Amino acid sequence: MTTLLLTHPDCLLHDTGYGHPENADRLRAINDALASPSFNELKREEAPLADLADIERVHPKAYIEMVRASIPKRDHKFLDADTIVSPGSWNAALRAVGAALHAVDQVVAGKADNAFCAVRPPGHHAEPSRAMGFCLFSTVAIAAEHARAKHGANRVAVIDFDVHHGNGTQAAFWTDKDLFYGSTHQMPLFPGTGALSETGVGNIFNAPLKPGDDGAKFREAFETRILPALDAFAPDLILVSAGFDAHLKDPLAQLRLVEADFAWVTEQLLEAAARHSGGRLVSSLEGGYDLDALAKSTATHVETLMGAVS
Repeated sequence: MTTLLLTHPDCLLHDTGYGHPENADRLRAINDALASPSFNELKREEAPLADLADIERVHPKAYIEMVRASIPKRDHKFLDADTIVSPGSWNAALRAVGAALHAVDQVVAGKADNAFCAVRPPGHHAEPSRAMGFCLFSTVAIAAEHARAKHGANRVAVIDFDVHHGNGTQAAFWTDKDLFYGSTHQMPLFPGTGALSETGVGNIFNAPLKPGDDGAKFREAFETRILPALDAFAPDLILVSAGFDAHLKDPLAQLRLVEADFAWVTEQLLEAAARHSGGRLVSSLEGGYDLDALAKSTATHVETLMGAVS
């Protein structure tokens, strides 16, 4: 048993244009970091393409077809001011979702203890009928529905420590008591959601942080709000929206986390998975826009996942 790493070269072909923070260099930096000898024990597989039927568990068919029809034959097209597609974006998005689905399959089948999906575009801002915030499809929400439909998971939790609130995941889960969403994020900040008062049907647990908050505040938010609620929910599977843009070096926000904070939260989630879900945990990349901080934080996250199987 080991930690599974899923990625695909197609994810490099999603071209967002000059100067866009969510660009292919992010994935190149992660790939370089995970190529070191420290990661020789990773089980590495290429992400498959997701079936559209899987995506339709979260996104209406008309929305999916709109995204596909928006993919240009050349250059770029803006779906909104921040969300840009290019000729390679369709396959990249299908690989990103396919990675998460395959990771769930492998972890549930016991072929890996846990998994990390090094993919792009990210997903947690994509609402059921709206692309936004660099995101086309709501990757982890689709993975949660896949776990329920294909593997009989009754209760699935998503934990999101990206610095931006995952409005798309929240929207997909809003009325379903058997899906749990817990998020730490900076507020105020894009996309403007994530207040304490946003609770769905008692299944949404937001823990907003203020600009300038550091690792101590981050850990306090998890210890007092997210982790107790997660334990009470007792999930069959834990999915992680792993954004590393709460790092103090990140240019898009003002939290002050460091690599040790990402190791700590990964350990906490692994311990929760051990208590409730037989250790089953799947993590998928979201944000992180300082390349050095992203590479080091991701490496720390994956090292911690690997430590769980020793």
